[in-house]
Amino acid sequence: MKKIEAIIRPFKLDEVKEALLEEGFKGLTITEVRGFGRQKGHKEVYRGSEYRIEFVPKIKIELVVEDDRVEIAIDAIMRTAKSGQVGDGKIFIYDIADVIRIRTGESGPDAL
Repeated sequence: MKKIEAIIRPFKLDEVKEALLEEGFKGLTITEVRGFGRQKGHKEVYRGSEYRIEFVPKIKIELVVEDDRVEIAIDAIMRTAKSGQVGDGKIFIYDIADVIRIRTGESGPDAL
């Protein structure tokens, strides 16, 4: 099993969620996060004053999938989150040793 974390632009969340649901992924977790990468924030003008936003708002999507479904999830995320501009985000993939469903005690892929 693998854990996929994707950092995306907030306005892309609905598209990404719908694409993952269409591919048969049943659950995901989202977190509102802030950070910066190469873009190092951006400048905005408010009431005539320019100020710098160092930490850009993003959404972190997390889901755990079976090994044979990783590429399907990544493709769905990339297809819908990509705008082609700096700041589209990143995808991280981690190995997962086990998953246990608290309610039933099921473990492994059955717990997903």
